[in-house]
Amino acid sequence: MRIAVDIDDTLSTLDRLKAGTAYLVRQNLPIRVKDENAHLLQGVFDWTEEEAIAFLRGGGITLFTDAPVRDGARETLSRLREEGHEIVIITARKKEWFQNAEKVSRDWLEKRRIPYDEIVTDEEEKGKYCVEHGIGIIVDDNLQTCLNAQSLGVNAVLFVDKHNLAHAHEVSFGGANWKQIDAAIRYILSHGT
Repeated sequence: MRIAVDIDDTLSTLDRLKAGTAYLVRQNLPIRVKDENAHLLQGVFDWTEEEAIAFLRGGGITLFTDAPVRDGARETLSRLREEGHEIVIITARKKEWFQNAEKVSRDWLEKRRIPYDEIVTDEEEKGKYCVEHGIGIIVDDNLQTCLNAQSLGVNAVLFVDKHNLAHAHEVSFGGANWKQIDAAIRYILSHGT
């Protein structure tokens, strides 16, 4: 089976609040926290897209390039590939933000020895992409991505964290760590749902 997996906050852990605050202090800019648990960089601080891009270009890209891999992610994806499943890394990382989102993503994956078969970047409509490309399972931490994929008939597995906990029950499958994500994927594979 083809399995799509998100990078940010799914394979990796990001501390947007810490990195953004450090940047704002260095730049002597006011720190305007909007939501410290926000899923997206723009949601954490009260800043425009241009200010967020300036953060990335001003060294903030290391938030993503140096992000640690979640425990168990590499092992789970390795086992799935050994069993013959295809791993498609799918991310909404935009060209405008990352300049070369595919290279940044590939470098991060390869440094951490994360197995994959294909990388798709700058993809906002992940559920639709999965349907169009024969992907049966998607693992993502974005609630809306999982709900959309689920509504299109794709088995969505939500990586549950503080930013999506309140509505996690709306997605049929999920887990708060890669052991639980692995169990959810195994359940789907064995039951054909």
